[in-house]
Amino acid sequence: MKLIAKSPCRVDLAGGTLDIWPLYLNHPGAVTVNFAVNLYTHATVATREDGRIVLESTDQQAREEFGSLAELLAARRYRLPLLAYALRWYRPAMGLNLTTHSEAPAGAGISGSSSLLITLGAALNQLTGRRYPLEKVREVAQNIEAQIIQVPTGCQDYYPAMYGRVSAVELSCEGIARKEIPVSHEEIAARGVLVYTGKPRNSGINNWEVTKAYIDGDKTVRRNFDKISAIANAMRAALETADFDEAGRLLREEWSFRRRNAPTISTELIDAIAEKSRKAGAMGMKVCGAGGGGCVFLLVKPGAKARVEETIRSLGAEVLPFAVAPSGVAVKKSA
Repeated sequence: MKLIAKSPCRVDLAGGTLDIWPLYLNHPGAVTVNFAVNLYTHATVATREDGRIVLESTDQQAREEFGSLAELLAARRYRLPLLAYALRWYRPAMGLNLTTHSEAPAGAGISGSSSLLITLGAALNQLTGRRYPLEKVREVAQNIEAQIIQVPTGCQDYYPAMYGRVSAVELSCEGIARKEIPVSHEEIAARGVLVYTGKPRNSGINNWEVTKAYIDGDKTVRRNFDKISAIANAMRAALETADFDEAGRLLREEWSFRRRNAPTISTELIDAIAEKSRKAGAMGMKVCGAGGGGCVFLLVKPGAKARVEETIRSLGAEVLPFAVAPSGVAVKKSA
């Protein structure tokens, strides 16, 4: 059997970090707003007649082999932990070749790892006949990622991979609910600029530092998250009414509070992009994910996109063409 799966990455617009339990429980009506972007993670699973397991990541140019699942389970370290940990959970009863590829740049902050775990989970769920509903695949993926990075993980990153499109991820004592935001995907692409600034210097650390400060009772951090929660709800409303000028203002406002929580979220290049792009017609900008590098997303005034992109390239950053991904994870059989 051969299965081919893929799912999109995401761009977060507002409310990030609030999706980490238990932070959102202190903010009634908490929501995270994001959209699926047409940069995908891919996985191909091909069964073997022997019991060997061969793992390969083409974008990381890494490969490792195990004589059997038992040998994989007994290993203490992995070159490709996302792949290995997914197999540790789903435990296929046969040998296989598992090959993955991510279209997201290294450390982009657009949830390439979360997307890949949804891609892997969907394929292995079908291969092993577990018949998990998609929400259970998400729960398993989130827990696997926490096992790997050894800090709490948020939930929002998985929903664009699951469903595509534009999402409001509602967070409450009752649980998590994803609601689609009815907004023009074409308008987001026309008014948005996605930029890759380079691999983060300390990927993954910022969210944990902020979360720890919050749990430790840092009053400034908690007040800032009150503001971020309110901004996220306002961002949802702005998109629902197609008010992109207001969405741009909110993007800028959210960024200011995130910088107060974690100054290391920015870099000299990101600061330069914020300053120069505003003069070229950008209304607001924020980093994607934990920051410290990776991608930033901007909303610009009508007709200003080309001028903003030229300004950004002149600073040495890479502009990534993008569109809103219209659908989520898909798995198909191949001959």
